[in-house]
Amino acid sequence: MGQQMVIILKQGAENQKVQNLISYFKEKGLNINYSEGAHTTIIGVVGDTSKLDIEAISAIDIVGSVKRVSEPYKIANRKFHQDDTLVEVNDLKIGAGHFGIIAGPCSVESYEQIVGVAKRVQKAGAKFLRGGAFKPRSSPYAFRGLKAEGIELLLAAKKETGMPIVSELTSLSFIDLFSEVDVIQVGARNMQNFDMLTELGRCDKPILLKRGLSSTIEELLMSAEYILSGGNKNVILCERGIRTFETATRNTLDISAIPVLKQFTHLPVIVDPSHASGISSLVSPLAKTAVVAGADGLIIEVHPNPEKALCDGAQSITPDQFDKVMDDIKALCEFENKKI
Repeated sequence: MGQQMVIILKQGAENQKVQNLISYFKEKGLNINYSEGAHTTIIGVVGDTSKLDIEAISAIDIVGSVKRVSEPYKIANRKFHQDDTLVEVNDLKIGAGHFGIIAGPCSVESYEQIVGVAKRVQKAGAKFLRGGAFKPRSSPYAFRGLKAEGIELLLAAKKETGMPIVSELTSLSFIDLFSEVDVIQVGARNMQNFDMLTELGRCDKPILLKRGLSSTIEELLMSAEYILSGGNKNVILCERGIRTFETATRNTLDISAIPVLKQFTHLPVIVDPSHASGISSLVSPLAKTAVVAGADGLIIEVHPNPEKALCDGAQSITPDQFDKVMDDIKALCEFENKKI
């Protein structure tokens, strides 16, 4: 497989000539990723481009420049798609200057719990409700979620508040239960479940893809590529902390991953300060840091009584604490010119 190619067209390129060029590449058995941005139009050529004459293509009158792309991820690559991707959920937006706040309990426990939290986080400014119905746990003896009942309770909270819901899919065998879930989350442990990613590439729902505990940035982008290559362009990346030698926190938030990802890809990048630290008192400073580092959103665990939470109580903040976090986030977003 030769290196892939990016062709940047001149402004005002005649449409018929563009179509002729695309047809030429397709006749060569190559796949095309066409991206028309506000200022730049790009033809991404995917396949064995080793036999293409880069000088001959550069000489075509509608072509501005031609670049080889060595990275293994193509559709996720900013070289193929220079403008930020905007993911829309109902009438809400994440990416391209729109900052999304996702909040709610780690696990759905009861109607009163999930509806109560939903109303509080919505009042504070959160736009999306998170809640785990299926929980992948390190211990087989830990609470693993209410499963189908948990989805029903999330839908009840959605009906009560109008908030889109975000929930984690742990196995393809449960996918039929997610027909009314607005954003499907792929957890860190499933980031390289390639059968799941392939199937989610065929669905029409936004996918929140969390970085694996020990995964590189390139591996995260290759996982996103599985979804994108299936035709689903609505992928949101999530930095949730990685495993290092440090034991003072549950994980280590890779804050540098945010600006690095923003350079490498056009996809929105959000941060999970709850899992990143595992400590509720660190959620606020890490959340604020994420905004300044260039994140497109946050996913925060909020529980009415963290001491009695059935899952991850130590990293959950209370609704009152969330109110204060949101005050700071709103001020920072205004400073950074981001819309909540």
